[in-house]
Amino acid sequence: MLVDTHCHLGDPAYEPDLAEVVARAGAAGVAHIVVVGESRAAAERARGLAAADPRLSATAGVHPHAAADWTPDTAAWLRGALADPLVVAAGEMGLDYHYDFAPRDAQLAAFDAQLALAAEAGKPAVIHAREADDDVADLLERHPRTVAILHSYSSGPDLLQRGIALGHYVSFSGMVTFRNWRLDDAVRLVPLDRLLVETDGPYLAPVPHRGRRNEPAFVRHTAERLAEVLEMPAEELIARTGENARRVFGPRLGMA
Repeated sequence: MLVDTHCHLGDPAYEPDLAEVVARAGAAGVAHIVVVGESRAAAERARGLAAADPRLSATAGVHPHAAADWTPDTAAWLRGALADPLVVAAGEMGLDYHYDFAPRDAQLAAFDAQLALAAEAGKPAVIHAREADDDVADLLERHPRTVAILHSYSSGPDLLQRGIALGHYVSFSGMVTFRNWRLDDAVRLVPLDRLLVETDGPYLAPVPHRGRRNEPAFVRHTAERLAEVLEMPAEELIARTGENARRVFGPRLGMA
């Protein structure tokens, strides 16, 4: 099945026509959408959406941009959220040294704590990495019990190779369709049983929808482009990435 493994479906960009967005996804063959909760409020919205529709699952975590808000109370909330079967992953978490909206020591502390909570819950961690490859890889290596998903991958080869060596998953977004995309070799390095597809909607709309709001129906374009890079039929790529999504996120993804 075709799975959008990372979409911010609770974002205000979808409020005017959310039902239509989900319907278009189904019409495009998208069987499941993982709705990302990158903050407490976003996670609660994602959980509410998942509760209303078995084709949706939620994640819960704290984005590095908000890492300065990490407290013991936040940790207690996340521990509870991850116990919910509607919440299939921890995150979006990680490090962002491009914007540095939170101090780096706060980012590292929040990331480290969330990786531990993901392992405790037995759920994967959705990783945001921007201009922080070495520190991301180092922290992943410190948490060998945590299964990670390197989301919307566009980082360097070292993080990719270290992540693959640890058995982590790698997800690609609509960036693979962009004219300036130069990482086809990275796609080829990912083992086929660790490959995922995503939109990262409402951002990063793929060609031919560039410049528009992204939505889950468009994830097929990403899958087709990856199939082209890997020289395999698109439906085979979709089937393999769907199997991978079910494996990493769990039985909730079989409920569509």
